[in-house]
Order: sequence, then structure tokens, then C-alpha cells
Amino acid sequence: MPTQPAADTVSDTMKAEITREIDARRDEFIALLRAFLRIRSVNPPGDMREAADFVRGILDRFGVPHRTLAAREDMPNIVGRWDAASAGRHLILNGHMDVFPASGETLWAAEIDGDRIVARGASDMKTGTLASILAYGLLHPYRDRLHGALTLTVVSDEQSGGRYGTKYLFDAHEDVVTGDCCLNGEPTGLDTLRFMEKGTLRFSLAATSIGGHGGYPHRAPNPIQQVTGAIHEIYRRFHRKLADLPPEIDTILTSPESIAAADRSLGNGAADNARRITVNAGIIQGGQKATQIPTECTAHLDMRFPVGVDRDAIRCELEALAAEFQVTLSVNEDHSYPASSTDPYGEMATILRNSLKALTGNDAPPVCSLGGTDGRYWRWRGIPTVICGPSNLSMGSDSEHVTLDEAIAVMKLHALCAAEYLSRPAG
Repeated sequence: MPTQPAADTVSDTMKAEITREIDARRDEFIALLRAFLRIRSVNPPGDMREAADFVRGILDRFGVPHRTLAAREDMPNIVGRWDAASAGRHLILNGHMDVFPASGETLWAAEIDGDRIVARGASDMKTGTLASILAYGLLHPYRDRLHGALTLTVVSDEQSGGRYGTKYLFDAHEDVVTGDCCLNGEPTGLDTLRFMEKGTLRFSLAATSIGGHGGYPHRAPNPIQQVTGAIHEIYRRFHRKLADLPPEIDTILTSPESIAAADRSLGNGAADNARRITVNAGIIQGGQKATQIPTECTAHLDMRFPVGVDRDAIRCELEALAAEFQVTLSVNEDHSYPASSTDPYGEMATILRNSLKALTGNDAPPVCSLGGTDGRYWRWRGIPTVICGPSNLSMGSDSEHVTLDEAIAVMKLHALCAAEYLSRPAG
């Protein structure tokens, strides 16, 4: 009997073929990305119907299975799955369609400026999402040489917490999105592996008064004074407080490689910040005139904390503090969640780091994300989840962009990682 080629040989051959195809279709895929970026899939308000139609059109051209699952008509989620010829593991690809608002029209043109595409969503995260879509489509013809199953999830509502996106899929269709591993293309830069992200508490503080003349403070309390007093105390107690991290995670985050990578990718000080609780008072609203005691004041705050912090204990402390300053505390539950992490030396993490090294020459030490991703929904369930995509430094800004070479590298990376993972039989 003829011997079957080794799995590594099959994987290497397949990856070379996929790399050549992406190179040959470079202009086509760059044009596809620019068309995706021109769709104004802003959240809020969160209407993703045009973006979803675009995604379905790509999948139809590839001839791959997909369906739409939605809790709201204007926030559809596109989910596809195909099975390989033999048994193996189940890999999930995850990306979102929604983007931050833009301050002007320029970012919707998706123009090529030198070596980069300047557009809202170029970093966060339509480049990574398109990479997932292309990986799902490009690997489909190879399924007779693969093992297991590949699922694609292109979701709405990530920018607003995922209530109608990934969270909805887990709440209503858990069997569809539960697999053995998840790969996500959120922005990271192609020289880091994001294995952990901070948890959050998003909340508001509010106070009211009968108001009055500013010269008569004995007549009424001042809501601005109450709210800002509470804010100052929250900063004093929590901001930049070093967290009690699990030793194994602290060892990773304090390694010279991780410190250098985090500071390079996220800005100087990011590595230290990853180990600390942070507070940000983002909005304060109140008052109409300097000579008037305001009738109300509201502030909106965001706290972030790494793995190891007792979020419930902090919440109890905030409730006591709110009572002390006579303000009302309201927690935004959709934007408040625990920290999450995965093994940065697990199988997919190793595949990703090796693939990055081969593609770019970069090593990719594990670092902590300072923002949130939908990857947390898989990590909470013990499903290994790693994040790697284009540079994060311009996301949400008026100069948001991705370089052309970076976009192609992300597309290759996700297809090659998925191919290698699914080349290995179960067990």
C-alpha cells in the first residue's frame, strides 16, 4: 500500500499554495477591503445590514455555506461552517463588522495614500474580519486534506459590548459557536500575541438638587461637587493600583520580551499599565451657568483591571463610596465583564507565532490587550483564543489606516494558521 504523506508535508504544501493564491489575487483582495471599508457600519447606531449583505456576497462568490442569525433585524450575524473530510478539531474564526463613528467624510473614501489605506475600520477591525472571511473561503477547496471543521462568525455589535452579536450567539446558539479554539483578527500589530485582556466596570455617577443661586450654597447641595468628589476618591483609591496578578501571568508580563513588545506596540508605559487597575472619567455633564447651583450632574467612568482582581469586591466598594458622597451609582452591565486569558504557549499561540516569524521575520511575545475584544466570550468558556491583526496605534483616530503589505500579511496569517491547525488530526 502507498504510504500517506505526513501531516506536516500536507500542511506545508497547502500553505505554499494558499500563499501563492493570495499573492496572485493581491489587487483583488485590496480592492475588496477598500469596498468593505466604504460601508458606513457605524456603532452607534449599529445598523449592519449593508455590511452583512457585502459579507454574504463574498461568501456566495466562494460558494461556501453560511446563514444569518440575528436578535435584531438591523444587527445580523453571519455564521458559516464547513466540515473537513475526516475527524478533527473545530476552529472558530471571529470578527466584527461595526466600527467607531468618524468625524468627517475623508475616512469613508478608503483612499490609498502612499503605502496605506486610510479609512475608518482599517485597523479596528475590517482588515482582520476580511482575513477571517478569506481564510474560510480559501481553505474550503482543501477540505479533503484537512481534519475537523471550520466555523466563521462575522458579528454585529462588538463596539457596544456584543449583546446582539457574539453574546447573542452564545446565549441563543451556543452549539454553533462552541469549538476547540478561536482565532480573532482584532488589531494588535504583527509583532505581538495578545493572550489576555482586561476586565471592565463601566458605570455612571449621578446627583440631583433643587438648585439655586450660586451665592447661597447653604440652601442646596451642589451635584457637581458631589459627583466630582466621588470621582476624585475613586481615582485616589484605584487608579494605577498594582493588581495582585497570578504569579504565572505576572512572570509573562514582566519578562523583558513582553515589556519591550507591549511598549513598542501600545506605547511606552503599556507594559506597566497592563498590570494595574486604571480609571477613566470620560464624560461629565451638569450645570447651565457659573452663578447657579446646578440641578443635576452625571459622570460616566470606565475602570479596567487585569486577571486576578476581584471585580465584585471593587463593585461593592464603589457602592459604599457612592453612598458616602450621596450619589447614585448605575453599572452598564453590557459593558462590564471579567478579565480573560488563554495559554500563550498553547497550540494555536505557537502556530501563530511561528507563522508570524515565517511571514514577517518578527517574533511575537505575549502581551496583554488594553482594550476589549469578543475573544473573551470563548476564553470564559475555557476555549483557547488568540488575537493577532494589524497595528492598533491608529484605531479610532482621524488617521486610522492599514498598510497594504500589512493587510496582505494579516490575510495570509489567518489562512495559514487555520490550515496548519486543521491539518492535524484529533488526538
